[in-house]
Amino acid sequence: MEDSSMQLVSREHIEIASNVRSGKPRIVGTRIAVEDVAVMHLKLGYSLVEIAGKYDLSLASVYAAMAYYFDHRDEIDRRIAEEDELVEVLKQNHPSHLQEKLRQLRNE
Repeated sequence: MEDSSMQLVSREHIEIASNVRSGKPRIVGTRIAVEDVAVMHLKLGYSLVEIAGKYDLSLASVYAAMAYYFDHRDEIDRRIAEEDELVEVLKQNHPSHLQEKLRQLRNE
């Protein structure tokens, strides 16, 4: 039998809105996606305290973002990989005008 007094409270820090950041889970009241926090922490080496301070976030919301990330890691990592692939395709198909000008200057 379930305990009817139990409440889920972890959703107070993370929200999903289809019209903000393409529906990515993000910290409530911000445009900072869960994946942004995960990348900053896991790939760039920022501490959670540093991330909170840098973006004026509560420490609880940053920890909630990481908890959400670990609960949905496969889905979020897949989305990050898909976006990285898209960026590479766009770079190959639409080279930077600045890079092209620099290449021309080097060859002159």
